Amino acid sequence: MTEWSYTVRIWSIRKRPYRKPFQLRWQVGTRPHSESFLTRGLAESRRAQFVTAAREGEPWDVDSGLPKSMVQKAKDISWYQHARNYVELKWNHSPASTRRNLAEAMATVALALVKDTKGMSDHKAVRRALYTWGFNVHRWKEEPPADVAELLTWVERKSVATSALSDRMLVRKALDACSRRLDGKTSSGSVIARKRAIFHQALGFAVDAELLAENPLATVKWKAPERVEEQVDPECVPDPERAAALLAAVRKQGSRGKHLEAFFGCIYYSAARPGELVGLQLQDCDLPRRGWGVLRLRESRARSGSSWTDTGEAHDRRGLKHRARKTVRYVPIPPELVAMLRWHVTLYGAHADGRLFRTARGGMVQESGYGEVWANAREDALTPAERTTKLAKRPYDLRHAAVSTWLSSGVEPQLVAQRAGHSTGVLFRVYAKFLKGGDEAANAKISARLRERSAPLPKSV
Repeated sequence: MTEWSYTVRIWSIRKRPYRKPFQLRWQVGTRPHSESFLTRGLAESRRAQFVTAAREGEPWDVDSGLPKSMVQKAKDISWYQHARNYVELKWNHSPASTRRNLAEAMATVALALVKDTKGMSDHKAVRRALYTWGFNVHRWKEEPPADVAELLTWVERKSVATSALSDRMLVRKALDACSRRLDGKTSSGSVIARKRAIFHQALGFAVDAELLAENPLATVKWKAPERVEEQVDPECVPDPERAAALLAAVRKQGSRGKHLEAFFGCIYYSAARPGELVGLQLQDCDLPRRGWGVLRLRESRARSGSSWTDTGEAHDRRGLKHRARKTVRYVPIPPELVAMLRWHVTLYGAHADGRLFRTARGGMVQESGYGEVWANAREDALTPAERTTKLAKRPYDLRHAAVSTWLSSGVEPQLVAQRAGHSTGVLFRVYAKFLKGGDEAANAKISARLRERSAPLPKSV
């Protein structure tokens, strides 16, 4: 650990009969230090730097004998190298999707924090090289293609020093880059917020590494573009009749559709996220002959790409969203879904590893595959006018349909949030329009209750 002292003594230059005859001597705390120079001018220049640092009240490193500003300058590195160090620090503790977000944010910032653009290749090519090679720790073990290596060398050469981020205008430049897409248009509020948060953490790491005295982001007055509150648009959500028609249209698409009917059914009837169903095990399904059953959702297998996972598989195995790794979510399922799953098990059984849903070759269900089936079902089940709208545009809209159905049925929001894997805060924010839609029913219930307790109103005269 660095030991700092404010007790400094600096002596005059003395001349000795050696190869470097002019010697500067000084003392930090109780430890003496000296440095020799070929000319008196060089020695006096160094002494002047020390005197200035002492007068400005800088702390001095006892071991090296240098003021803090010089210590920082000696250990300073380029922002590109610092960003790589930061990504490496976070890598082992991050799921694949977070690794991709780190690489995306650091690629954006690194390209903004260059001294100039002289000799720069195509902007998109440089960003792609940074994203796929520069900030992907798994790729560091490989030799990049010659063109990629050339682009990364250019970034390293042109990257500003990390200490330069004490300049607020440079920080603003990076923030502005975080708010723009490659085509120059403004990014969504969630993307801007995510990139800014990652940039803030990287600057904090620079403070910890003693490359910056403080995090400059806290002092920069920069306002991100308006962030639209995340809310489910009722126009996207199919009602029960349309949902049933869409599931029937899935079933009509031959063997591929029949195999995926229960997959989509789980999204609609249990509000499960698609990633939570990709690895769903038969042993985690209670499917009685009559009545309600239960799904035990234990993990999510979101597709992140083999470049970002530790296993080299396209799907990353992780805990439930925003939950501890071993958390299990118990979701009661209605008889309609129980029957659908029992039929699926009878017809297809389970994979050797216990998975209910898989491709024809036994692989993980892919978004591209079930997305195509869903698009065909939508063409078949909706009218031409409905197909031009956002109604049931994505399979994920079935999850929104499930939650909205529960809310409109009068289920307590806390219980809805628990079954859907939300916090109540997220539920109230995301499904605000559906909660408001129940005002009349709620008012009627309150009025009925008040009439039970209230005394008869006096007759008017």
